[in-house]
Amino acid sequence: MLHKAFKQGLGLACVMAVLAGCSSTSTTDENASTAAADQGVNTGTTTQQDVSATQEPVVALETVFYFDFDQAVLKPESRTALLGHAEQLKAAPRSIRLEGHADERGTREYNMALGERRANAVRDFLVLQGVSGSDLEVISYGEERPASLGSNESSYSANRRVELK
Repeated sequence: MLHKAFKQGLGLACVMAVLAGCSSTSTTDENASTAAADQGVNTGTTTQQDVSATQEPVVALETVFYFDFDQAVLKPESRTALLGHAEQLKAAPRSIRLEGHADERGTREYNMALGERRANAVRDFLVLQGVSGSDLEVISYGEERPASLGSNESSYSANRRVELK
């Protein structure tokens, strides 16, 4: 009987040791990090306060730009948002895809060309603002990927667009 109790106790001790070793506690000593930070020592850890002090807040900019019927001319509100995109792209260059779209009116070929002209209008504006043209890919979907289904002015206006992706 004593032998059985000893085995159970030893088994329980082993399980507890495994559980203690698998616990998910932080391995960083917060007091040491704070003391090192007070002395100006870099511990390799970054606090949220450090990040917010060095980075500017990211402003969410519009990524869909709408056009008038049969037009590839940027509207003033689109230009304003694109200026913000241009600043971000100059500060941190990355590849952007400009997807041109058209509503269902017109032939498929005409709408493909119109979507391309719209995407090129956005690309040209960004390039004029100093964004590298090699980072901008232009593609036209014409009427093939509508944002809104329907044959009314509301749907048409939602589909005459360029999307930044």
